Amino acid sequence: QVQLVESGGGLVQPGGSLRLSCAASGRISSINAMGWYRQAPGKQRELVATITSGGSTNYADSVKGRFDISRDNAKNTMYLQMNSLKPEDTAVYYCNADGRQYYENSSATRAFNSWGQGTQVTVSS
Repeated sequence: QVQLVESGGGLVQPGGSLRLSCAASGRISSINAMGWYRQAPGKQRELVATITSGGSTNYADSVKGRFDISRDNAKNTMYLQMNSLKPEDTAVYYCNADGRQYYENSSATRAFNSWGQGTQVTVSS
């Protein structure tokens, strides 16, 4: 299975910045789309931003102009630079990736779709 590990969450004051990272590991053949999602207490998980292997990006309206998603394909790592943070950005942030992974001891591949364990982002004074 492909594992995703997020890091970079924490407590920040309104107007501040944080940078999240998501590192993928395992028998990865290729990664197609990667994305960040978030879930606030009592709310459904929502899309924050996505990025394709070619670098095309998509953002939720609520974060456009404040957040920037990027990825390093050589390192199988994705980032989310969050600026001008607001209290309503408080949530657990999850990364997601889909692509192809190798079977053990084989060059054959199969599709995967994996989620990270989440990292808490709290925006508060």
